[in-house]
Amino acid sequence: MRIVEARVIVTCPGRNFVTLKIVTEDGVSGVGDATLNGRELAVVAYLEEHVVPLLIGRDPARIEDTWQYLYKGSYWRRGPVTMTAIAAVDTALWDIKGKVAGLPVYQLLGGRSREGVTVYGHANAATAEELMPEIARFVARGYRAVRVQTGIPGLSSVYGVGHKGDSYEPANAALPEEAVWDTALYLDHVPRVFADVRAEFGPHLRLLHDVHHRLTPIEAARLGRSLEPFALTWLEDPVPAELQDGFRLIRQHTTTPLAVGEVFNTVWDCHELITSQLIDYIRTTVVHAGGITHLRRIFDLAALHHVRSGSHGATDLSPVCMAAALHLDLAIPNFGLQEYMPHPPEADEVFPHGYHFEDGYLHPSETPGLGVDIDEELAARYPYRPASLPVNRLTDGTLHSW
Repeated sequence: MRIVEARVIVTCPGRNFVTLKIVTEDGVSGVGDATLNGRELAVVAYLEEHVVPLLIGRDPARIEDTWQYLYKGSYWRRGPVTMTAIAAVDTALWDIKGKVAGLPVYQLLGGRSREGVTVYGHANAATAEELMPEIARFVARGYRAVRVQTGIPGLSSVYGVGHKGDSYEPANAALPEEAVWDTALYLDHVPRVFADVRAEFGPHLRLLHDVHHRLTPIEAARLGRSLEPFALTWLEDPVPAELQDGFRLIRQHTTTPLAVGEVFNTVWDCHELITSQLIDYIRTTVVHAGGITHLRRIFDLAALHHVRSGSHGATDLSPVCMAAALHLDLAIPNFGLQEYMPHPPEADEVFPHGYHFEDGYLHPSETPGLGVDIDEELAARYPYRPASLPVNRLTDGTLHSW
């Protein structure tokens, strides 16, 4: 059996998605997510001009060999564009392998290690007062873990805080919007929010918070210490992770668990963080870390060092990626949490899938392969729309993180 076709599909049902569909000479097809939020067309060009020609005639069963061929054969290794393109190929080949075997992909990865995948939802609101009913809404739906974000008094907008509802998309303008950030206001506000949340919802609901890389290591250490009484499951992306010794400094000052990694692309990006046990959760994801094959390697390394998975799962990842993530989540021994933001109805229609949410857990499809597809005719009704992620500046105008 050989690959006879590979096509790249760009669609925008609520936000932009890039999908690779690989077809074999026997008519078996597989899909892989290739979405890189805000830089989607860079991956499209990489796939169409450099990767697709290499796939024609290859044996789709040789997943590992194809992964190594695309990674080592380009000479220019790593990076978000390259690894997202490789992830799309890898995920599509796992989908094909499952269909040929007549098994859901998690069975090919070793079978179940748990009955369901615990997910966390996003509760966010402009004010702390408006936040409480948002958290209650997730609790009522059965969520066992909730990420808590609010607006900051004195700031007109805050990345990660959208309108009421499940769907939040920060890439909302053709050119980046700019906002103003004030660290002192943030550090004063957040601990008081979590004190109110714990008082309202008690000690057992798992709570998370995303800093979005905004702090210096000592500022993050201060925040982590101030949040210790509220027993967070994790503090996410406290500092930019290029200088990983920053996590060592944070670790010296707080016992609040740390999570990072959604912008990482290979095991080498997080090797030191994992082997030195500087983090508690690694948030790499299928689409940006080289697919199921390479993400499994990252999670296996993490398992040796008491680090659990906590994969990114916002709506900038298509249902194809979510389906793939769930199969891996179900199989690995060191699963921690899976982020889950439901897609808008139009995206669910373009990407029909069999995974489902029930009582705080997501369950992958039991159909052979990933259990997800793309309706290409419907996808064509939603053309690409340029959209960029926002940027922040400090009050004095200095360019900052999100």
